[in-house]
Amino acid sequence: MGADAWVPTTEGAHLRGRRTRNTAAEVALRRAVHRLGLRFRLHRTVAPRCTPDFVMPRWRLAVFVDGCFWHGCPDHSPTRFRGPNAERWEAKLATNRARDERNTTAVQAAGWRVLRVWECEVRRDVEATAARVARAATECSEEGVLR
Repeated sequence: MGADAWVPTTEGAHLRGRRTRNTAAEVALRRAVHRLGLRFRLHRTVAPRCTPDFVMPRWRLAVFVDGCFWHGCPDHSPTRFRGPNAERWEAKLATNRARDERNTTAVQAAGWRVLRVWECEVRRDVEATAARVARAATECSEEGVLR
């Protein structure tokens, strides 16, 4: 095995096979937004290689539900990794954050507004998060990224 080879560990076993679409947080938020009477489309490509979790075409709003671990939540993402794969995890999360920034820029360039929501925010209070989506959808500002 080379120095860059991934070393399977029991601590990382729970991360194998994680969903990338239709996560529990996404589904809960979509249900709450739907209960508010707002309609959306799922996983529509709005810019090259950029597919938000759901879009609200009427208001040109793209919503991303970012997982705390994978996207670097300031409250829940690890600040330091340990173990044989530490460097690879740091690189992976840095790559994810860079992709998020690229996607946000691409979606805005395509004429959409972007709302990024943390998974923990949805878990803490899904109704309040849905209300925030509703406000973002119906407000007329051109701020760009809403967090």
